[in-house]
Amino acid sequence: MPPQEPATRTITYRPDLEILLVRWHADAELSVWQEDYHTMLAVAQQHACARWLLDVRRREGTDPALSAWASQTFYPFASQQVAPQLLCLAILTANPIYGRFADDPAQRQYVEYMLAEERPFLTQVFDDEAEALRWLQAQ
Repeated sequence: MPPQEPATRTITYRPDLEILLVRWHADAELSVWQEDYHTMLAVAQQHACARWLLDVRRREGTDPALSAWASQTFYPFASQQVAPQLLCLAILTANPIYGRFADDPAQRQYVEYMLAEERPFLTQVFDDEAEALRWLQAQ
């Protein structure tokens, strides 16, 4: 029997697409998010998968501390762990949530950091899952 998924998220590897799908279902504390992210990386490594669709449409209350840690610590680390593949992140979000992040001075710097071309990983933001999957498959 597979282990029980926590209420905060599900992680599914799609071998037909060679994409890791991570869907968050609820907000949580920073330590829970960090555990989720490390589990996500472990599953990706099991499948040698560097293309991730991250569905954050239900995560409305993300703490700037998570944004700082994820963007500046976790994703650079994860990109090293999946090398020589290029880590590609398709962030699936609702426009109002993305707008709130992009307009919030405490979050804007992390959004800009994640989208900057000089990062050791690629990130694109989408509001349509099919479009996000097409982008990932093209990488």
